[in-house]
Amino acid sequence: MAAFLRIRRFGLYLLAFCLAATSAMAQAAGRLDETPRIAVISAFEPEVAILRGALGETARHSVNGVEFLTGTLQGKPVLVFLSGVSMINAAMNTQLSLDRFNVTHIVFSGVAGGVNPGLPIGDVTVVERWGQYLETVAALENEPGRYDAMGVGGDVDAPGFGMFFTRPVMVRNAAQPALHEKFWFDVDPGLLETARRIQDLELKDCDARGQCLTHRPELVVGGNGVSGPVFVDNPALREHLHEAFQANVVDMESAACAMVAYSNDVPFIAFRSLSDLAGGGDGAGEVHTFLNLAAENSTRVLMAFLKAWK
Repeated sequence: MAAFLRIRRFGLYLLAFCLAATSAMAQAAGRLDETPRIAVISAFEPEVAILRGALGETARHSVNGVEFLTGTLQGKPVLVFLSGVSMINAAMNTQLSLDRFNVTHIVFSGVAGGVNPGLPIGDVTVVERWGQYLETVAALENEPGRYDAMGVGGDVDAPGFGMFFTRPVMVRNAAQPALHEKFWFDVDPGLLETARRIQDLELKDCDARGQCLTHRPELVVGGNGVSGPVFVDNPALREHLHEAFQANVVDMESAACAMVAYSNDVPFIAFRSLSDLAGGGDGAGEVHTFLNLAAENSTRVLMAFLKAWK
């Protein structure tokens, strides 16, 4: 009996210890900052470097190795961080920001590839909706050039690209907790209207090294964008993305962030400056030539947007 009581007492101590440890872990995983903030996200270093220099009232936080900077831009409280390149990084770290900070809106700013033949390098796009074009079925080829797409479609009204046929993703949120199919994720209409109000914005046509475009870049609001975990430098795929999805731009993160925003019911918008033409240019390496110029133009639009945002 005494041995049983000792074992029972030890069990209670162990339970109390586990509960205390769990409580401590829960507190440690709580919000790091309660100020309502706009999450300003970029994918990699050249895109966010300019923002660091403009950020006021800066404080640093580190979560899972990701550096989060709180501060102000254009007088508005913001949370600035790098998502990392590609879809999983973007989704994972966007959700991390929502869990650990009081994020009221999500704004993505960075570079991308242009797929609309009418849009040149340097232009900054603000599209109305984003889709994940590489959420696909690799279809069975019944005979040469003929594939069984297994009824893939849903709200995806697009032809296949070879054996690949785009399909919707399965999502849910508080308003619609049952899993449902969705391909297009709309940006917030109020944020889009703010972007439309930006006026008299001069975008750069030359970078600090003297690399210059042959035209003056413009801000283009409207149209579609698509994202996938592939760097596109292929004329055939570029043409497909424009024709199948009426896309202006392709990148590797925005649709993932848009999906996270939808699932959490947080307003989202993205500014994407064209650093290359996704295989539609005169030669390889455009992204390395015009990356810094495109990143600066995207940042200029972001700052003008924050200033115009009432």
